[in-house]
Amino acid sequence: MPTTLATGWKSGVEKTAEMPVGVVVERRKIDNPWQPWRWRAVAVLPGAVADLVGTEIDRGDDFERSIAARLTLTLHRKETEGYRVGLSAPTPLVFVVMRPADEGWRPFLATVSPYEAQQYTVGGEELVESVPMPDAVAAWVGDFIERHHVDEPFVKRKRKGGGATGDDSRPEAFARRPRVPRSLG
Repeated sequence: MPTTLATGWKSGVEKTAEMPVGVVVERRKIDNPWQPWRWRAVAVLPGAVADLVGTEIDRGDDFERSIAARLTLTLHRKETEGYRVGLSAPTPLVFVVMRPADEGWRPFLATVSPYEAQQYTVGGEELVESVPMPDAVAAWVGDFIERHHVDEPFVKRKRKGGGATGDDSRPEAFARRPRVPRSLG
């Protein structure tokens, strides 16, 4: 796989592209008897190296922010429609999917596709957070879309006859014979 040394971005045989990102997570004290902390992703750092995981970035009286994980943003050429939707938003986002861990929540997936992120909102097991997309990531995604997106024309399927469309000369095409109750006797 060719790698651009200046950026650390990898691209395969023009089918996928990868970029490492550090995920900054905030742990904030909350007033709740069942849950003392609220965990949320607050930023992604393009090109972060694995040695930075665990590095504290900011701390206050009731919160702390640190790089909780180094994940890989992966783009697939067949999913460019989702990336286009994400980039066309007023504020493009990176979605961080987090799963429960021993102490709080840990990021396990970062994606720029709102369609992929939406799949993780269904089961309730994961927490999906959105953070503003850094300009470097937006430029990288835009370039990938430019190289790989192919508009697929909408093709309306044709109906195969039937009374409802008037295509069939048999008006009873979907008619059923009524059920006849058996006589008790």
